[in-house]
Amino acid sequence: MGRRRAPELYRAPFPLYALQVDPSTGLLIAAGGGGAAKTGIKNGVHFLQLERINGRLSASLLHSHDTETRATMNLALAGDILAAGQDAHCQLLRFQAHQQKGNKAEKAGSKEQGPRQRKGAAPAEKKCGAETQHEGLELRVENLQAVQTDFSSDPLQKVVCFNHDNTLLATGGTDGYVRVWKVPSLEKVLEFKAHEGEIEDLALGPDGKLVTVGRDLKASVWQKNQLVTQLHWQENGPTFSSTPYRYQACSESGTFLGLGTVTGSVAIYIAFSLQGVFLCGSCFCCVSGLLL
Repeated sequence: MGRRRAPELYRAPFPLYALQVDPSTGLLIAAGGGGAAKTGIKNGVHFLQLERINGRLSASLLHSHDTETRATMNLALAGDILAAGQDAHCQLLRFQAHQQKGNKAEKAGSKEQGPRQRKGAAPAEKKCGAETQHEGLELRVENLQAVQTDFSSDPLQKVVCFNHDNTLLATGGTDGYVRVWKVPSLEKVLEFKAHEGEIEDLALGPDGKLVTVGRDLKASVWQKNQLVTQLHWQENGPTFSSTPYRYQACSESGTFLGLGTVTGSVAIYIAFSLQGVFLCGSCFCCVSGLLL
């Protein structure tokens, strides 16, 4: 008997690269797209309303925010502000949801107004917001500031995260530099070379420390731009010479460590003891996380 397929919650009209759940509104935020290539695949950020209907979870599209020629590859959420990694740039979006009194019908389209940008152009810093109403809930989305965050020959922002009080934003990309920005002005306050090659992930701790992992097989802990400690997979990890191991993800909780592999296996461990609490699959060795 084959494995039962999970019910489909929502199917986006574009490749999905990033998901976030807003804990204050319960909205599911999905982002992606086809990029600047003229393939007919749109780019956008979708805001989905989650509901339980007859005991089953259902998702309905509340608002579609058009990102024009830019696919959103990574997201971070801080209150009502989204930081979206789009090519070599980071775009801040502000969304506001509230219950609508009176008429519940849609009164505005979901697409942004204004001229489309040419390929490779930097995102506009400010644009008018768009409003959508759905079953009494109104959502307004507007573009705030945007800034270039990666400067390699083939630039791409790969990861973005906020600090714990949402006053700072850290970005990393293919050029190996960490850049830290004030929120919401996106004024740069720190920049340093963290890795030789791409940064895979980073996390900001409540004590001001920063953890980064990169394709150079290193995982590093920083106090501002000063290296505190560093791990090398060849020294600290399994010694299988035929397999290219590397650190690939950071975790902010410090309680559990989750591992995922290229074969589809998943494992969860208690952080301080590495005791397994959930194992699914046969291989638990390819991707590692680092804890704050």
